[in-house]
Amino acid sequence: MTEEANNERRSTKGSKQESLEEAQQRTANLEQELRELRQEQSWSRSGGAASGHDHNEKWTSRPDGIEALRADSMMAHLLHALDAGKDIGHYGRLVFAMVASHFLSGDEILQWLKKDTDVDEKKAAALLQQVKAHDYNPPRRERILEWQREQEFPILPAPDDPNCGNVYKSLKFPDEVYDHIQQYQAEKAEAEDEAA
Repeated sequence: MTEEANNERRSTKGSKQESLEEAQQRTANLEQELRELRQEQSWSRSGGAASGHDHNEKWTSRPDGIEALRADSMMAHLLHALDAGKDIGHYGRLVFAMVASHFLSGDEILQWLKKDTDVDEKKAAALLQQVKAHDYNPPRRERILEWQREQEFPILPAPDDPNCGNVYKSLKFPDEVYDHIQQYQAEKAEAEDEAA
């Protein structure tokens, strides 16, 4: 083999190695970007007002958030009461935040909570932090009825209507909510099987 052919072969081999390394680096960079994008869009369980983080760290507002929430009679009732400056009670605010967190940004939820006559910025931020820290799923109707008995303000405008407060029937939540519920049910069933 000639010297020129050997040099070309080494050059080609070197170019292939460089191309491979460049491709691996691009892949690593893209994977990092993807992780960062997912992290930005994820429903992070950390942060919040108490730590000085942005209230929107966990939630992203849907363009139709308020309109979507108004599709549920209970949420429409809570929104109307808040808009009128009424005190909807601790559990009313908790239910509102737990459900609204899937439709509104943290800042939007704070603005709505502060319309309650019994809530200031600090109290609203503390409730928002609680919802973020525990990553609550929206409550079932039965739980809402239990909480309603604990306070004066009626969370459910029509407690005798079985559809009122059934947010899983009237609202579409992100897939993560349904996945979380399925995982919980599977773990619960497994624990019951082990106990039996």
